Amino acid sequence: MCLIVFAWRPDHAQPLIVAANRDEFYARPSLPLAQWPEAPHVHAGRDLEAGGSWLGIGANGRFAALTNIRDPHQPPARKSRGELVAGFLTGDQSLEDYLADVVDRSPDYAGFNLLLGNHHELWHFNARMSEPVMLESGVYGLSNAGLDTPWLKLLKAKAALSVVLEDPTPARLLELLGDAQTAPFAELPDTGVGLATESLLSSVFIASQSYGTRASTALIVQADGTRRMVERSFGPYGGHLGEVEILI
Repeated sequence: MCLIVFAWRPDHAQPLIVAANRDEFYARPSLPLAQWPEAPHVHAGRDLEAGGSWLGIGANGRFAALTNIRDPHQPPARKSRGELVAGFLTGDQSLEDYLADVVDRSPDYAGFNLLLGNHHELWHFNARMSEPVMLESGVYGLSNAGLDTPWLKLLKAKAALSVVLEDPTPARLLELLGDAQTAPFAELPDTGVGLATESLLSSVFIASQSYGTRASTALIVQADGTRRMVERSFGPYGGHLGEVEILI
């Protein structure tokens, strides 16, 4: 997952609103959003190469999502980051205990941002930092750096989310995730991947022959615990492959 914008409002009628794009190589096999047969309380996409996930919901209001930290110089990881999402959704550890375990194990993974939450709390952990942070009410964004790093695509997506919050619907959340406008060269970050790649990755929605936005997900959580989740899947050059909707 490479871009997540979200509103956390624990005292609101809709405490959590999420709009997220998962960017990945098209050749990496995965399954779209679905109920997991071996864990029926989990609804998430699944990476078939390593078995983990990038975003999903579980029992008791559990929510988890992941982005990678872009750093071409980091050493190869021993484990797949997606198992951090899957482990929380399928398990029953408290937020605090699971996060403490993630902090201890974080050197096993390449750089990542992890969001974990339930009905009452939402936490963020950046693997480059020493401690997780419990988030206060607000509108936030994650891409491939730290929380709210002011990359242009993140600023655009957060601004669009703030407008959508007046009347959030899955369709409006998915619409903001479809912005394919790249940033001007002068506003590109320098993450060590070269100018052409920085440009490709600078749009909210990424499309190319081999790499791009594979899934766009909208999640709306109601105060009574009802959750509506819609995911659109895409192939090379942004070709639409299908849509799944879950209401639980």
